[in-house]
Amino acid sequence: MTFSTQKPWLDAYPAGVPHEIDTSSFRNLAHLLETSFKKNAASPFSVCMDRWMTYGQVDDASASMGAWLQHLGLPAGARVAIMLPNVPQFAVTMSGILRAGFVCVNVNPLYTARELKHQLCDSGATTIVILENFAHTLEEVIQDTPIENVVIASMGDMLGFWFGRWITFAVRHLARMVPEYKIPRMTAAGKSRTLIAFNAMMEEGSKYSLKPSMQSRDDPAFLQYTGGTTGLSKGAVLTHNNVIAAILQAQAWFTPAVLRIGDVSKINCITALPLYHIFALTLCFLSVQWGSYMTLIPNPRDIDKFVDVLKKRPFHLLPAVNTLFNALLQHPHFKSLDFSHLCVSQAGGMAASEGTAKRWQEVTGSAMVEGWGMSETVAIGTNNPVTATSFSGTIGLPLSSIDIAIKDDDGNSLAYGEVGELCIKGPNVMVGYYQQPDETHKAFTSDGFMRTGDIAVMDDKGFTRIVDRKKDMILVSGFNVFPNELENVISLCPGVVECAAIGVLDDKQGEAIKVFVVRNDVTLTEDDVARYCKQNLTGYKQPKYIEFRDDLPKTNVGKVLRRELRSHA
Repeated sequence: MTFSTQKPWLDAYPAGVPHEIDTSSFRNLAHLLETSFKKNAASPFSVCMDRWMTYGQVDDASASMGAWLQHLGLPAGARVAIMLPNVPQFAVTMSGILRAGFVCVNVNPLYTARELKHQLCDSGATTIVILENFAHTLEEVIQDTPIENVVIASMGDMLGFWFGRWITFAVRHLARMVPEYKIPRMTAAGKSRTLIAFNAMMEEGSKYSLKPSMQSRDDPAFLQYTGGTTGLSKGAVLTHNNVIAAILQAQAWFTPAVLRIGDVSKINCITALPLYHIFALTLCFLSVQWGSYMTLIPNPRDIDKFVDVLKKRPFHLLPAVNTLFNALLQHPHFKSLDFSHLCVSQAGGMAASEGTAKRWQEVTGSAMVEGWGMSETVAIGTNNPVTATSFSGTIGLPLSSIDIAIKDDDGNSLAYGEVGELCIKGPNVMVGYYQQPDETHKAFTSDGFMRTGDIAVMDDKGFTRIVDRKKDMILVSGFNVFPNELENVISLCPGVVECAAIGVLDDKQGEAIKVFVVRNDVTLTEDDVARYCKQNLTGYKQPKYIEFRDDLPKTNVGKVLRRELRSHA
């Protein structure tokens, strides 16, 4: 039996989750945003450093932002880059761009000059909103990019007059987190460049009227760049319909978990993952659709402050990657928090390890719910039921209106239990890569499924388990070894905090396995880890090399960079 004939996962859906979603109730994302802004005007939208912002305030501010962008005279479909961390300006900027009828280009604030140049040039963005902390990076490359308009934000811009000014002063002069910069006021072609502070832009924009967005659901809303962990990042073209579909799919899937809260406006979603990343971005939109609020964590690496924030009020949704769950568990005061309101501990962005999941549930009483998605699918793909009471080790079931197939290299669907490439079809799946027709063609099968590059297997109930990334697979003496499996097993070894496995060249085996281990027990030795592997892994899966490290190289989201480990192995 193949996957093409039926969808066995529908029988495993939690009660109340629809099999299909309908995106036709919204004309575009501006319509969805404005509907929520008006309906929830008096309700809190976000809290950051104890400063609250209501839906009504986001409505007014984003209308000013959108009107200012329209006043620039940008052409229809113009791309506007956002280079901001998790501060109130992010949602205002994103909403303003969409309401003005333009396309959002999310940029990682920690990009190097080379990476920033690539994304600005590839996207063709002519306008950027950037936090001043990162303006020195923009200065290095701006003359080689299409950027004509620069809005410079400061950390305290939307945190109240006195407190905001204090925060900005502290960031600039006490913490010295704003390197000197000077953005040229003329482009390389000799054209005058607009350079304006965020608050000045808002004041100027308030003098203009926002014209309604005429974008259709089929028009691009985001150019969401892939992580680039396996090569040069590509811009996934996400339409308004793609994002609306993902919002409604998330709403349908997560609702059973939050029913006990009653009033959804009370839901507090901890937003520690960066909003420029598709995982957090999608959950931001879910909060908007619910009319709930987000707790913004500008710097999740500061675990002390993060834990202090969690102490202040009940939290209901805590989305994170495996490494962030791990970091919280290592904090001495985390165990003392009140977890009685926690409805969903959502894992994504990278493989969740069984060891971390076990410790998380022991400490919080909340099962880690793992899901899977990509930039190309607006973070939505599969998820374990949010009513789960234990960690499953799978990525769960396809969400509403999504079809999943496991295919061979020729695009043929395989039977249950057979290993192949995970492929996906649904209204949330991108239309293609920006200005890369060849890459787009290669990404889809002849029957319309998008190839994900993930090796997976599905059981007859529709639950899927990721075996590994195609490009990360290790070939040991002709045997396929998947790093995810090794990392999951080794994470359960007492004293291991996290680990990463790679393949290194070996004269006898073709490749040998090397494991990098971060430990919290200094008495743990290489021999201890090797013995554990011998007890739990067959011969060809046992690492030949074990190296202890203080930490592992990661993306800003927390995904381990195996490529970087390989380059230094």
